[in-house]
Amino acid sequence: MSKERLNIPDYNTLFTEERYVQQRENKKQFEAPCSDQEKAEALAYSQSAEYMEKNFERKAVVINPHKACQPLGSIMAALGFEKTLPFVHGSQGCNSYFRSHLSRHFKEPTPAVSSSMTEDAAVFGGMSNMIDGLQNAVALYKPEMIAVCTTCMAEVIGDDLSAFIGNARQKGAITEDFPVTFANTPSFIGSHITGYDSMIKGILSQLFERSGQTAAPGTGEEGEKLNVLLGFEPYTGNFAEIRKILNAFDTKYTILGDHSGNYDSPANGEYEYYYGGTKLADVPKAANALGSLVLQKYTLKKTQEYINGTWKQQVSALSTPLGVKATDKLLEAISELTGLPVPASLKEERGRVVDAYTDSHPYLHGKRVALAGDPDLLLGLIGFCLEVGMEPVHILCSNGDVEFDGKKWKEEVEALLATSPYGSEATVYVGKDLWHLRSLLLNDPVDLAIGSSHVKFAAKDAGVPLVRVGFPIFDRHHMHRNPIIGYQGALNLLTLIVNIVLDQLDNNESGFNDLVR
Repeated sequence: MSKERLNIPDYNTLFTEERYVQQRENKKQFEAPCSDQEKAEALAYSQSAEYMEKNFERKAVVINPHKACQPLGSIMAALGFEKTLPFVHGSQGCNSYFRSHLSRHFKEPTPAVSSSMTEDAAVFGGMSNMIDGLQNAVALYKPEMIAVCTTCMAEVIGDDLSAFIGNARQKGAITEDFPVTFANTPSFIGSHITGYDSMIKGILSQLFERSGQTAAPGTGEEGEKLNVLLGFEPYTGNFAEIRKILNAFDTKYTILGDHSGNYDSPANGEYEYYYGGTKLADVPKAANALGSLVLQKYTLKKTQEYINGTWKQQVSALSTPLGVKATDKLLEAISELTGLPVPASLKEERGRVVDAYTDSHPYLHGKRVALAGDPDLLLGLIGFCLEVGMEPVHILCSNGDVEFDGKKWKEEVEALLATSPYGSEATVYVGKDLWHLRSLLLNDPVDLAIGSSHVKFAAKDAGVPLVRVGFPIFDRHHMHRNPIIGYQGALNLLTLIVNIVLDQLDNNESGFNDLVR
């Protein structure tokens, strides 16, 4: 092996080289830049309480919202089913954004195609694009189902998905028996969790209706089965954790929407388009299960209504079960739905996590934290913070708006905060963005921020360490492989947070280095 080392600088160091510094200086003559003093004054003003007041008064513009658009969520939902190809009815650029966003988080390719709508389709409609696209997708990628979602362009001009798919069948582009499910997912309303919910409901309802079966909960050959829906789940490790828990109960179950295979696939020299996923034949059978367990009740609002209303099934709905108390509720829900006792192995695991809480409590007690995330994740994080003695101060949810029962969600959050003295200083911000969070961090400082990679810019401006939890996490690797739900997830979260706190203690030490903490 050659001893010569390749020098491949990271862009952070690359752009400090003289040639790039000079290039930036030369560009200024075309940009009419502000002076260094003007920039310093503007920066100082943006950090002031006066600016914060104006920042919170703005209505007409959103700056760095903590959410993505609907089709992104619908693609994740589609990839949760066996040999299903997501099909975006819109432009190639939109589809590229969704694919890259998901791939950058999971570090895995995201298979998805589009109808490649351009200016002429925006004027005359995208039916011919969809018909050609469906025919090509089946021929090239050989899926067993295609799941169609829409972008802004298709929604604004009013393309009728049901009619277009029907016309594609009439023209022979796809056969009559080939399943093509769909959901309307306009990007100008809602968010990624809305799109996920719409597509999951579309797949479940359309596959069930195609089967011609009648829902009869608990009466099938495997009527004792339990349906489990994790929701918009950015942690593939959470799928493994829920399987571990259900296997400990020794109960049969079907995970409806399991994208973990596609986003945790092996590198064995052969790339495939489809890995794992819920079997299509299991979806109609799911209507005869004993009940359904939902782990993101605010995300899966429409899907819950469908399962409860059409399948007539008992639905036990929780928010993301983070921490010991939330996992206790998860096990109680499984026990109630199945009639089975909580296994001794899980009780023992619980005890080990409580012991770990005790070990780390002195370093977490009283830490003030800011939280940003999706509605169900935030409820889980708040509960976790309260039980380890951390104090939520700023709680920001960009997509906790009216469409997600924003008022109801906020009331549940405030009720949860009221159960502990550690929640007394918290304020909940619904529909606000990360530029609002920046003002909060600068003017009412905290010890830690917890949220996705997008939070790091506000956290850096305020000099606050960031604990990366949620979606997306672009700037760290493999975090999605570790569960954050269940007792094991509680231990993982505890380990992540307390070690960041210990890192800060080491970084800020004053010369008296303590080896043992």
